Amino acid sequence: MIRSVAVYCGAREGADPAFARAVAELGAELARRGLTTVYGGGSLGLMGVLANAALSAGGKVVGVIPRGLFEKELGHGGLERLEVVESMHQRKARMAELADAFVAAPGGFGTLDELFEALTWTQLGLQDKPCGLLSVNGYYDHLVHFVGRATGEDFVDRRHGQGLMQAEQAGQLLDALSAWESPGPRREVAGSPGQGAAR
Repeated sequence: MIRSVAVYCGAREGADPAFARAVAELGAELARRGLTTVYGGGSLGLMGVLANAALSAGGKVVGVIPRGLFEKELGHGGLERLEVVESMHQRKARMAELADAFVAAPGGFGTLDELFEALTWTQLGLQDKPCGLLSVNGYYDHLVHFVGRATGEDFVDRRHGQGLMQAEQAGQLLDALSAWESPGPRREVAGSPGQGAAR
């Protein structure tokens, strides 16, 4: 059962205004469904848009931010709960602990880093949680093509490659995450997300 969703997205809003509109709708939809929004704790870019939309709709929002960014006054000041951790690694591990599912909205290198770590942990059986792409205006089409290529070349198990869901609308994506069925781990791997997964 999904009670909380970690959202990875850009610290910038991007060139297309559709990105901010879609992320605002995602935040509002999470709140309407009574789901907690877990995100990187920032106030800028799409991260700020997400948090503000969820809060405005009456939702619960939990931010997790590294101390270095918090001290640069990038943390969101309107959150009831903002956890300050010591490193980016701790941020990812803590967000994974707090979330039952993961969504990558438009973003850059950091968004992709967080998404693929979550995917890897599920693939290795370190967690059992769905991942999805909010692919606004086809933003993640090339990424989906890459995953298909990696699957076709047998670097990614087909069950896991097909398990990365995508949609352009927040409601559709959240419905898909709720209906997700675990493919099980690729193999048994000792450890936990906080201990660092093998790639």
